[in-house]
Amino acid sequence: MSGSKARDPKQSLPSPRATPSRPEVNLSRRGFLGSGSALALGAGLTAALPGCGEDEVVPPVPTEQPRVQEAREVRFEAARYQASRPVPTHLANGDEQLYPDHTASFTKALPHDAKGHVVAGAYEALLKAMETGAPEDFEAIPLGGTRKLVNPQSAFAFELIGADSHHLTMPPAPAFASAEAAGEMVELYWHALTRDVPFDAYATDPLIQQAAASLSSLSDFRGPKDGGRVTAANIFRGTTPGELNGPYISQFLFKDVPYGAQVIRQQNRVPIAGNDYVTKYDEWLAIQNGAAPASARNTYDAQRRYIRNARDLGEFIHIDVSFQAYLNALLILLGTRSAFDKANPYLSTTKTQGNVTFNDAYIGPLVCSVGNRAQKAVYFQKWSVHRRLRPEEFGGRLHNLRTGAASYPIHSDVKDNEVLNAVFSKFGTYLLPQAYPEGSPIHPSYGAGHSVIAGACCTMLKAFFDEDAVVADPVVASPDGLSLVPYSGPPLTVGGELNKLASNCSIGRNIAGVHYRTEAIESMLLGEAVAIEMLKDEKFTYHEQFEGFSLTKFDGTKITI
Repeated sequence: MSGSKARDPKQSLPSPRATPSRPEVNLSRRGFLGSGSALALGAGLTAALPGCGEDEVVPPVPTEQPRVQEAREVRFEAARYQASRPVPTHLANGDEQLYPDHTASFTKALPHDAKGHVVAGAYEALLKAMETGAPEDFEAIPLGGTRKLVNPQSAFAFELIGADSHHLTMPPAPAFASAEAAGEMVELYWHALTRDVPFDAYATDPLIQQAAASLSSLSDFRGPKDGGRVTAANIFRGTTPGELNGPYISQFLFKDVPYGAQVIRQQNRVPIAGNDYVTKYDEWLAIQNGAAPASARNTYDAQRRYIRNARDLGEFIHIDVSFQAYLNALLILLGTRSAFDKANPYLSTTKTQGNVTFNDAYIGPLVCSVGNRAQKAVYFQKWSVHRRLRPEEFGGRLHNLRTGAASYPIHSDVKDNEVLNAVFSKFGTYLLPQAYPEGSPIHPSYGAGHSVIAGACCTMLKAFFDEDAVVADPVVASPDGLSLVPYSGPPLTVGGELNKLASNCSIGRNIAGVHYRTEAIESMLLGEAVAIEMLKDEKFTYHEQFEGFSLTKFDGTKITI
């Protein structure tokens, strides 16, 4: 057991940007134009400005102009609002202090011993870098292989639109030894065993029935239930409004996407059945040390298919552009003339219409950009607050425990669960089979990047479109995924299908084995908060008479911004 200077999880975090120091900057235009920086910048700009020769200086805009004063006050008003909000206390689950050998913390890509435990001093170097923020301390972190830690310095980045990344928080993750964490791991093992079961076969598939009974028996499982039971109708789903209605997959992942003069058919390149990874201990250990995967890529089906099973869904969000699914959803909504939200000020005008405000030219950039702002918030949580171990790391602990190689205080709900026997029978180890050759990304597990983007982007879409509008001509994938067939059942609403889209793209990462259920849910909520704060700032900028954005949050609460 190695010593550690890890922080007390019950203490609020100071701003990590303690060092290096930042010089004072004069942000006034007059001060800037009088500085050497302005002279250097001016030299570069004059060639691009019509009528400006080498010796000419672009005149400053007088600050007494009313428009300048008004624009400055809009900026100040938004900043004052954000500064007035209470600063949250960021709490971790205490595992970092409880296990000073760091077996319950994220250590992937650092050097490990034969049991997959991080070597002495390596984790402390990571903690030091996260405490100081100094670039040289990040360069001093020892790595065990060729893969690099992904973007820990983003935890220090500022955000100038909406809430700063440190101004939003998440609850502590489930503790390593808890029944809730055990329940999450049981679900992940069942995900791995059922990836190739078609969604439309869930009602009759024996493996799905076995998984539902297993999850129902857990002492602390937080997934949806019917009468206290997990069923084929609610297994592996989220809990947002409308999500249990209709097909597992959102209509926004099925329907054709009108992309300007083109049409994108949402048939995807998908892996072949049984394409699982990181199931051998030597491979697992190499992956933990940051080695490149022995199998560099999936083996793909010769046919492109609509998403028909969990493996297809996991691959869609393996190689997607971060805002891809939500840009597609926006284009589908615009292309099918889905109604704008009733608060859109141009619904009642007779002489003018929206474009760069309250229409596609405005909504599109907001939907795409809010995802990056949400990632800043979640990367702060990942690197500076929680540093939760990835599911594949937890799987290594379970393998060592079940084989007698090491001992950990893991809850009996998972360590004695039948699902581990099923995994061992199929793969020969108790490791958590991964859908991706590389396993998880090289950043901590809690919260989840895809989930925070999903929460932010879908919240932005719900703010601009009528959530109660019914999706026209709903479809579902055929069992082989080669075509779409009509869906018949209760009406599907825009709001419900956006919620389902967010959960599909969040839980799909759990299905792949790289995140836990808690992370899908809590990260969506964090993304929702980021989008709401961004919309509050945007509202300061409008000239139109506008009552505010109305939407239904993921917890079912209706709000107006």
